[in-house]
Amino acid sequence: MSTHTSGQPGQLLFCGFEGTAVPDDLAALVSDGRIGGVILFARNIESPTQLRALTRDLHRLAPEGAPLLIAIDQEGGRVQRLRSPWTEWPPMRKLGDLDDENLTAEFATALARELIDFGIGLDFAPCIDVDTNPENPIIGDRSFGREPGVVARHAARFTRALQQAGVAACAKHFPGHGDTSTDSHLVLPRLDHDLERLREIELPPFRAAIDAGVASIMTAHILFPALDADRPATLSPDVMRILRRDLGYDGVVFSDDLEMKAVADHFSPTRLVDESLSAGVDSVLVCRDAALRDEVLALLEATSPSRLAASLGRIAALKQRFGGLSSSPPSSPPYAAHAALARRLETIA
Repeated sequence: MSTHTSGQPGQLLFCGFEGTAVPDDLAALVSDGRIGGVILFARNIESPTQLRALTRDLHRLAPEGAPLLIAIDQEGGRVQRLRSPWTEWPPMRKLGDLDDENLTAEFATALARELIDFGIGLDFAPCIDVDTNPENPIIGDRSFGREPGVVARHAARFTRALQQAGVAACAKHFPGHGDTSTDSHLVLPRLDHDLERLREIELPPFRAAIDAGVASIMTAHILFPALDADRPATLSPDVMRILRRDLGYDGVVFSDDLEMKAVADHFSPTRLVDESLSAGVDSVLVCRDAALRDEVLALLEATSPSRLAASLGRIAALKQRFGGLSSSPPSSPPYAAHAALARRLETIA
């Protein structure tokens, strides 16, 4: 197996790690081209100087022809891994409430600038779930709003602006996490919505994001018994067919984290990898556990190359567009203009 090619099965694996420097085992995998991307969390970040050194090290390890893509969850509000001295953004609900698409674009452009400055090319945002359940413990103000039209408009504008600024967007969580009453990090949520309901409420924002050219979409670990009684969306060909066939999406599809109890408590790693790939997922996420990362990598590397070809092509295209380090000179926090924008957003009635 060549160690310097974008066609290695492990390019479909994105992983997290412990600590604020690159662990030796991860460094070896990246340098051999056996990992497609790395996901950063607050535990990996202690200062601008440290983060810049970390991301430069990661990028420099990647082999020629297979640039590394570094990802992060930077939404604003409760979900932002970069906090002070980086700009602390209001939640996306604020953008939906203001309902000014120009402000949404300004927000996304500024957010992208801070990520690019630190070698981060993929933001697992925006959250385009429609917040229809006030008791939802995990979505809430991460959503642009409670009306599909509002969420759709801002999903499209955020996506375009983020990607025009050089960072890949990831619309999440397909086909919709907004009406759940449980947290998929802890249990497997169930929604009894049929396709007619999804087409009316949950799917319009995804259609809008796709029309805006969204670079990637993340699945939801949620069971929709009206569509598939046995498998959550991530593992369900019937649910994923809606995305691939009905909505015509041919970009990268990421699974949500395979460590989440919604799937980890019910499916073996073998089933998670096999059934997500069969359903139409391209790339699987293992956000913390090095042992699970290695097990998933072994499963991918044991998979028939022909089965992975389309997904590897999508990932390679994504990484050629958004991977590696930016050629523009980076700046550093604090970002005065961005902080002023964040304050303006918070104070507008």
